[in-house]
Amino acid sequence: MNQATIFWLMLAQVLLVYIVYAVLSARRRNAVRSGEARINQFKTRSTEPESSVTAANNIINQFELPVLLYAACLSLYVTSGVSYVALLLAWLFVASRYAHAWFHLTANRVKYRSRAFILGALLLALIWIWFALHLAGAV
Repeated sequence: MNQATIFWLMLAQVLLVYIVYAVLSARRRNAVRSGEARINQFKTRSTEPESSVTAANNIINQFELPVLLYAACLSLYVTSGVSYVALLLAWLFVASRYAHAWFHLTANRVKYRSRAFILGALLLALIWIWFALHLAGAV
């Protein structure tokens, strides 16, 4: 297996970060244009307007669990541990992050958003377990 294939899913996760930044920028720009916010409000997070607060919170989310994905992917790569199982788990994790972002940035229904988060957290745990098994020579 080509070990470098793991970088494609990392690029997909990075793309999500840029998509959320674009949504946040658009929402902040619209908040300023509509008079809901003033440009100097963005100096601190405590004054985020209602129309952009979910996007601002989602940006923070993109630097929590996904950081562990990046570390796992790089760890698998440097130890030649990239396999079809690892790739499947990691792609499913990335899909769960896209679903989480979608739920967060649209209707923001916590019921669905939390399910996507929990699924992603479980998938990420499985990736790390797979990596540990790889290091132990069990897979």
